[in-house]
Amino acid sequence: MGTQGYSAKTKVVTVIAVSFIILLIGGVALSLLPVNKISFGNGQASPDQATTAAIVASSTPPEFVVTHISAPQTVKAVYFTSWSAGTPSFQKEMFSLVDGSTEVNSLVIDVKDYSGRISFPMDDPEITSAGSVQVRIPDIEQMIAKLHAKGVYVIGRVAVFQDPFIVKVHPEWAVHNKNTGAIWKDSGGAYWADPDKEAMWKYVTDIAKQAYAVGFDEINFDYVRFPSDGISTAVFDKTASTTKAHVLKQFFSYLHDELSPLGIPISADLFGQTTSDKGDMGIGQYFENALPYFNYVDPMVYPSHYISGFLNYTKPAEHPYQIVKYELATAVTRENVLALSMASSSALISTSSPDVSDIHLAKIRPWLQAFDLGAIYTPAMVHTQMQATADAGADGWLLWNAGSVYNREFVMPFVAGSSTSTITIKPTASTSETF
Repeated sequence: MGTQGYSAKTKVVTVIAVSFIILLIGGVALSLLPVNKISFGNGQASPDQATTAAIVASSTPPEFVVTHISAPQTVKAVYFTSWSAGTPSFQKEMFSLVDGSTEVNSLVIDVKDYSGRISFPMDDPEITSAGSVQVRIPDIEQMIAKLHAKGVYVIGRVAVFQDPFIVKVHPEWAVHNKNTGAIWKDSGGAYWADPDKEAMWKYVTDIAKQAYAVGFDEINFDYVRFPSDGISTAVFDKTASTTKAHVLKQFFSYLHDELSPLGIPISADLFGQTTSDKGDMGIGQYFENALPYFNYVDPMVYPSHYISGFLNYTKPAEHPYQIVKYELATAVTRENVLALSMASSSALISTSSPDVSDIHLAKIRPWLQAFDLGAIYTPAMVHTQMQATADAGADGWLLWNAGSVYNREFVMPFVAGSSTSTITIKPTASTSETF
């Protein structure tokens, strides 16, 4: 018992001694630390801690933020395919055309082209599951951001109803052959989605929303029509009492209702001759039906696409000023008549005087020819189309070349004023181009 008591006392003394030594060493170490490096519970970091946090923050890249810019007062754009926009050599040329020395202040770039393939990844499960994404433009957000930094307005083009890819994924959306029941194709071998399929409407609208989400400032819808070639064997999912024009008008209304409330500017491409034709040209495109639903309506007034004898010209392609001026002046007149009619109808309801300023219709902004077909198109011939556009009272222009190859002189500043008498016509070209 005495040995046990001695041992216990020894342990107590040893513990006290060791504790004293630990406290002594800790005190010495504490005294060696600079006082200003210690936080005393006031919730603030010491200067060294703040410095360390700043270093970490500076080494962490800021989160990328998608931006949009407003349309220029007068849009002046050139078109680039998705492949060209994603190819370094073409992309370099594209950026050179918006370097400030040319007339170009906007670009049109494919989001979904005639193949049905989408040119960059999209954060939408239905689009992803369809498999239609084929990455052609890497880092799309950064590319658009660089264009925005230059003040360039970026338009995303979506080819709608001509879509050979999606009709094979969703054959129930396709135009079918009434004789065989198989998916129908036109005389040129192209496959089409049925314009009356609302599932297709939703699909292209979702694509538009995704394109806007990565930075495109406007969504341009092309191939917004029924097919035109070899349709004798085609069967559409519309009732006999419903016209093609009515189907497309419903589609235009759907696009407007889905996208305009989100602040997404939208535009539609129409056949050029819809501006002077009194009907729907057999494809459902009745000019006035598009005007209330879009920010821009873009008639494709390529002179090469008018038949011999139009306006009594044997070769309309050789008369770009006259063709473009006539078609666009007719378009402006028809729009003014529609605005007055709508204002008058509104006045009858409200018993007030007609006020055209209260009527909001699309601006007319044409596609112009920048390719050789029917004639070799020189800079003077491109410029005279621009002049005709201004003279007709239309609003800006978009230049089309399917290969995205442009003579820089096409878009260099030129002196305003009619130049029709100075145009030099070169021999007819053999290359072809389609809408």
